[in-house]
Amino acid sequence: MLQIKKFVFNPFQVNAYVLYDASGECVLIDPAVADDSETKALETFIQENNLHPQMIINTHSHVDHLLGNHAVSSLYNIKLAAHPDGQPFIDRAVDSAARFGLPLSQTKAIDIPLKDNQKITFGNNTLKVLATPGHADGSVCLYHAETGIVISGDVLFNQSIGRTDLPTGDYDVLQKSIWEKLFTLPDETVVYPGHGPHTTIGSEKVNNPFVAIGMA
Repeated sequence: MLQIKKFVFNPFQVNAYVLYDASGECVLIDPAVADDSETKALETFIQENNLHPQMIINTHSHVDHLLGNHAVSSLYNIKLAAHPDGQPFIDRAVDSAARFGLPLSQTKAIDIPLKDNQKITFGNNTLKVLATPGHADGSVCLYHAETGIVISGDVLFNQSIGRTDLPTGDYDVLQKSIWEKLFTLPDETVVYPGHGPHTTIGSEKVNNPFVAIGMA
């Protein structure tokens, strides 16, 4: 059975997730640690639960989400999976971090290029990659059908959606991603976003003022 641990890291309050099961294998989604204390919190949880990280997965490559990639990948000697369309953000990440006063001197290269409908397996679980541009090129969501959850990154939030006023953002494209990739999931699917509290697909279909499509 898939289990989820959420951390909130760095000044941008990024939700970082550890997905794991009884096998002990886990994946680290957006482990955007900004300092030693945050790295230690993640490390302690992994140690106490006897987990074995398999890879890092980025929902997208904005600097607040990739901040801990190099440190965490070095700590566990694991690869980074991300959509290659986000590469320009990685290329500019050190400069972007400096503008925001974030500690970043080195980035991690993409080792596993993700694509739409790709399957990621670890332990006894399989995640399906959903390509969902609109907030940023290279955005993906991660769907686990058996548990009924989706990690939505900055695509869909509780009562909100990702910004579209940043480079490569496009409101029409984001709406299309949400309607075609997320709102086609079962209403009871729990949405774990990149910031803020979790929600459900059914709730957002009815109540989200930016993309609601009416009564579910």
